[in-house]
Amino acid sequence: MRSAKISRKTKETDIIIQFSLDGSGTSTLNTGIPFFNHMLDAFTRHGKFDLEIIATGDLETGPHHTIEDIGIVLGQAFLKALGDGKGISRFASIVVPMDESRAEVALDVGGRPYLVFEGSFSGPVEGVLEPWLVCHFFESFMQNAKITAHMNVSGFSDHHKCEALFKAFGIALRMAIRVDSQDNSIPSTKGVL
Repeated sequence: MRSAKISRKTKETDIIIQFSLDGSGTSTLNTGIPFFNHMLDAFTRHGKFDLEIIATGDLETGPHHTIEDIGIVLGQAFLKALGDGKGISRFASIVVPMDESRAEVALDVGGRPYLVFEGSFSGPVEGVLEPWLVCHFFESFMQNAKITAHMNVSGFSDHHKCEALFKAFGIALRMAIRVDSQDNSIPSTKGVL
């Protein structure tokens, strides 16, 4: 089973993450930010991952440090769990609608971190997540997971847009890391991801 446990402790946060890529969609999430827990649960459930997060942070100063560091640690756990990437599909894209909202995610799990994020939010999502923090979480994850991602979200409800985005990310990531039992090679002309 492809899984990893990573921890990170700074003066601002203390985070422990257990991440299994070959799970059933179960999560135990304690970030201290209920709406962020909801988004991570959507990611986990639709990606069919198993995820446990125990995080404490300086939430009295705002959610920035906690969300950023969870993105960092989750990305590191993903990269460790993935291993050398033998046999994975590597590329995936998906469009997910949620009522009036629509999220599109295209991924390359190829060892080159990059994020293109298109979309906007009208204000703090559910009064908690500043619009830039949504993008920043994904940026922190992609940098540490070494994934190229193109993400686009549109709609009216900030909640629906955010949720569609996290669901789309989970589904696309699951598709990209699916192992082809007929091909055990590394999907790269370089021979490494």
